[in-house]
Amino acid sequence: MQQYSAPLKDMQFLLHNVFAVSQFWESNQHFQEVVDGSTADALLEEAGKLIGGVISPLNRAGDEQGVEWSQTGVKTPMGFREAFKMFAEGGWSALCGNPEFGGMGMPKSISVFIDEMLYGANSSFALYPALTSGACMAIDAHASESLKNTYLPKLYSGEWSGTMCLTEPHAGSDLGLIRTKAVPTSTGSFAITGTKIFITGGDHDLNENIVHLVLAKLPDAPEGSRGISLFLVPKYKVSEDGVVGEQNGVTCGSIEHKMGIKASATCVMNFDGAEGFLVGELNRGLQCMFTMMNCERLSIGVQGIGCSEMSYQNAVAYAKDRLQGRDPNSAVHRAADPIIVHPDVRRMLLTMRSTIEGGRAFALYMGHQLDLSKHAETEEGRARANALVALLTPVAKAFFTDIGLENTVLGQQVFGGHGYIREWGQEQLVRDVRIAQIYEGTNGIQALDLVQRKVFSNRGEFLWIFIDEIENFVSEMKAEKLRMLRSSYIALLAQFKAITEMLIAQGDISQDELGAAASEYLHVLGYITYGYMWLRMMEAAETMPAGDTYYQTKCETGRFYFTRVLPRVSSLMEMISAGAEDLMTPSAASF
Repeated sequence: MQQYSAPLKDMQFLLHNVFAVSQFWESNQHFQEVVDGSTADALLEEAGKLIGGVISPLNRAGDEQGVEWSQTGVKTPMGFREAFKMFAEGGWSALCGNPEFGGMGMPKSISVFIDEMLYGANSSFALYPALTSGACMAIDAHASESLKNTYLPKLYSGEWSGTMCLTEPHAGSDLGLIRTKAVPTSTGSFAITGTKIFITGGDHDLNENIVHLVLAKLPDAPEGSRGISLFLVPKYKVSEDGVVGEQNGVTCGSIEHKMGIKASATCVMNFDGAEGFLVGELNRGLQCMFTMMNCERLSIGVQGIGCSEMSYQNAVAYAKDRLQGRDPNSAVHRAADPIIVHPDVRRMLLTMRSTIEGGRAFALYMGHQLDLSKHAETEEGRARANALVALLTPVAKAFFTDIGLENTVLGQQVFGGHGYIREWGQEQLVRDVRIAQIYEGTNGIQALDLVQRKVFSNRGEFLWIFIDEIENFVSEMKAEKLRMLRSSYIALLAQFKAITEMLIAQGDISQDELGAAASEYLHVLGYITYGYMWLRMMEAAETMPAGDTYYQTKCETGRFYFTRVLPRVSSLMEMISAGAEDLMTPSAASF
């Protein structure tokens, strides 16, 4: 079993050569005093050392040991507490935090790569800081100055952690059904009572306090989702000077026994009149929570990339070492050759590599758009980036994780029978990444969000912004070697535009048409987006000095994507064109 090794050269190529993000930082008023290209390289290198050398070695042992529940609290596996302390003391919990409250203020376009490293090395460990990061974003965006001053510095320092508490036993994605109550008190706070389930990091021993962001309803709140408010509820009460005090009526009733991510505490949390503080406006809690939810959706999408990368690293090392069968093209007779000579093994490895690198580029693209949505120099630039983030967030979450499961299974398959054995680590990656298609909104819900809210409801307004960008880039490509790929991609893009217009028209007649096409449509947009990423990478690689095999390999991998992966969209578009009739005609009783 390999230890994780951060793909630093690929990350740096994307930052500096493909998207010129480092040049953007140097010209942007917000970032030019914060970060430059060399600073980013140093950050990534240091993160790679810590994550590869300290956090990755805990992965298998953490899976074997898991978390332990008792009435006194949840205990994380051996080594997690010490590794978390090193992570926090290095400032990594504060990476993108608001400097006004102790954060480093780094761009999201750096943190997406560090998230990938964490998920690739140890998905269970990664979830603890990931939830804290999202909680910080929601608090910074919506909480009062008093709450921000009290809670953000401790969350950024890693002394405290954060969670999001949405789901209840009877209410999963339909949050309008929640029953957790918030009763106003004479002090201006609220007494929070209810039970939440599936709470990642709901209880643990990594630090001294846990800050829960809880969705609840006042007794007289409007029905459904319009009556939801958001509350900050600490595990232990906090005094005005920030000192942790008595227990706050927040307890972990049990932990879930899961298929994967066993070193991540997934908790049933009970709130028994716990003191909570309103975040944002009454009855607008869902809008506030979406700040955190969208952050977590991109983060969980990146989990698919990270697990894929670890599976690929394992599979390549094994394929080069494992001797089975003979190379029919070799003039040298051997008893057996490494399995990497066999076409089907190469098919699996190149499928993994081409989608991992396409996904990594897309993740950076998303990180950059998030930075632009806040810090572009013009209002028009910020609005454009916000539109792209809204359109592509469900694609990133769902497509990254669907491909992530495919890739971890492919990596397992390269090992043959050894891939099914625990000691090699491949089966753990399959188990760990499987949850990513489910939590933070199932991938089916992401597909419905894309089709219904991000395409149909605005008649494709956000999508056409993205398509225009792609078409402008393709029209300006200069690499002659890419001429044929560019032409075929233009033709595919035209088909996608036509099927989008057809779907919008069908949606005017029946919403079933949108629902029936949603998953396939999201995948088509995902593959087309990866194609755009690959054209950008290959165009940049063609301009680099000759002699470096990295750039030659980059172009070879890109060509494989266009010839062996991107053609999947043809069958997906056929499925979209089939419409909803065959799907919706059978009655419920016929199943």
